[in-house]
Amino acid sequence: MVTTPLSNDASSTSPTNAATLRAMGKAPRFADDIVLEVKRLSKRFDDALAVDDVSLQVKRGEIFALLGGSGSGKSTLLRMLAGFETPTEGRILLGGDDITAMPPHKRPINMMFQSYALFPHLSVAQNIAFGLKQDKLPKADIEARVAHMLKLVHMERFAKRKPHQLSGGQRQRVALARSLAKRPKLLLLDEPMGALDKKLRTEMQLEVVEIIEQVGVTCIMVTHDQEEAMTMADRVAIMADGWIEQVGSPIDIYESPVSRMVAEFVGTVNLFEGEIVEDAADHCKIVSPALERPIYIDHGITTQAMDRRVWAALRPEKIWLTREKPDAAHNWSEGRVEDIAYLGGFSLYYVRTPSGQLIKVSMANTERRGDRPTWEDRVYVHWEDHSAIVLNR
Repeated sequence: MVTTPLSNDASSTSPTNAATLRAMGKAPRFADDIVLEVKRLSKRFDDALAVDDVSLQVKRGEIFALLGGSGSGKSTLLRMLAGFETPTEGRILLGGDDITAMPPHKRPINMMFQSYALFPHLSVAQNIAFGLKQDKLPKADIEARVAHMLKLVHMERFAKRKPHQLSGGQRQRVALARSLAKRPKLLLLDEPMGALDKKLRTEMQLEVVEIIEQVGVTCIMVTHDQEEAMTMADRVAIMADGWIEQVGSPIDIYESPVSRMVAEFVGTVNLFEGEIVEDAADHCKIVSPALERPIYIDHGITTQAMDRRVWAALRPEKIWLTREKPDAAHNWSEGRVEDIAYLGGFSLYYVRTPSGQLIKVSMANTERRGDRPTWEDRVYVHWEDHSAIVLNR
């Protein structure tokens, strides 16, 4: 029997990022040379190890995101880059120069805080000019650079306004302009969208990326918001318990996570625990007590995982939901619709299998309302051989 899927949309929950075209084969906009190099950096607070032996490299012109939950070490790492915290061990190289012990005010680094930290008694133009005046630049140079920054962030008409007279998005633009005015080698963003509401946050993500790309500055941002990191960054480092779990492009992080932690932290995922019972060059087969049929994957495993516990990871948008029983020998299960989360453009279906496993399926809302599965419907879930990946930790 040939099954006809009710609907599916692989893009409904997968990440959308400003670097999508680059990630899909277009030439990168950043250079190959390394601007920032962190070598085995650690930070200990009494008995707590906040950052644990972290090493990373950031390329010139790159937007690099540190993504993690509370206590992951991302903010402590950012503060060490800024010079606000002294590393317990390790080195920080910027443009080849060791800045590990350099005080914050001498580093060619600027930081934009979540609160924006604008001076309430100064105008927009005066806020932007503040750091330039501290550096004692000639008045004409200051005025020219402030004018350029105002134009860059589309705030020329608001130059004389005070921060309290601005919207949240406008205050963010001013804070960004002030951070860029001194032409730093490295720009640090601390939860850059944290003070904005959801709608404005989405709008400002792409605007901030556009401004950073126009200037060409290398940028490191810290966020706990996976959508923000995936939208804005060229590469993302997933942090947990003080160390880096994985570094990669947004597409790599989402499509090829290296662990259950990464798979679960970025997006929604189904995990099926099981054992590899067959492993060849072109395929492997996993038996999981959660499913009636084995999981077949169209590539072999290179980690010598035979007879070991593994997890098959499967994103909800890669699963088909049908009323007809598939005729394949693997990669499907029957179940009943236990719950439905309607999310506008797509719905997330929670399907309970006979074993008790709950499988999440994403379906685009393109069908007529009466044709969609509903609560307690008997359905079948199935997926392609290339859809799942194997994780061994």
